[in-house]
Amino acid sequence: MSAMGELSFFLGLQVNQKEDGFFIHQSKYVKDILSRFKMEDCTPYDTPIPVNHKLNFDPDGKDVDCRLYRAMIGSLMYLTASRPDIMFAVCICSRFQAKPKESHLIAVKRIFRYLKGKQRLGQGNLQQVVANPVDTTAIKRLRFEFHRTPMLIDNNATMYITNNPVKHSKTKHMEIRYHFIRDCEEKRLIELVKVHTDYNFVDLFTKAFDRAWFEFLIKMIGMINPE
Repeated sequence: MSAMGELSFFLGLQVNQKEDGFFIHQSKYVKDILSRFKMEDCTPYDTPIPVNHKLNFDPDGKDVDCRLYRAMIGSLMYLTASRPDIMFAVCICSRFQAKPKESHLIAVKRIFRYLKGKQRLGQGNLQQVVANPVDTTAIKRLRFEFHRTPMLIDNNATMYITNNPVKHSKTKHMEIRYHFIRDCEEKRLIELVKVHTDYNFVDLFTKAFDRAWFEFLIKMIGMINPE
């Protein structure tokens, strides 16, 4: 790599460096895929997926071009690097790549129409950069120490089981990954924090919401529109 001035573009991510922080987005990429799939003039939507989407394999539905469908899904998957607001909808639609039907294609196009709507708000959304702790050893070499990392939980039973050191019949059949979380809590690597269900922004990745609540959760995770 060579120094060529201030970083503005890296691996498809656009970088805006401002006084109040670094911001990443893919507004150019959004424009490109809208153009690629001939959806520049589509009617925008307020959300990427309806609340009661009821998407299934639709065995009696009309077949569509699977290559086109997979290309659209692949384009959207790359976009989720900076657009967590479409993550749930894209993951739902990606389940049907083997034999996509017309109903699935309509659902994918809705995601593009949602992106089109956000484009009009200011050439795409910006999201504050969030670092994922993928290599704790490397982080420690940089002399950063992470202890008691907060984990937001809206389920009381989960907190009770995690904080209870006694093994009993209801926990002996738990999967290994849950014992791992429990072990992290015992070692004080994480801290479970009770949060009301209405303010658990992780639901953005697992559920569909109406416009008002969807936009509220987007703001909670730090997504903003450029000025």
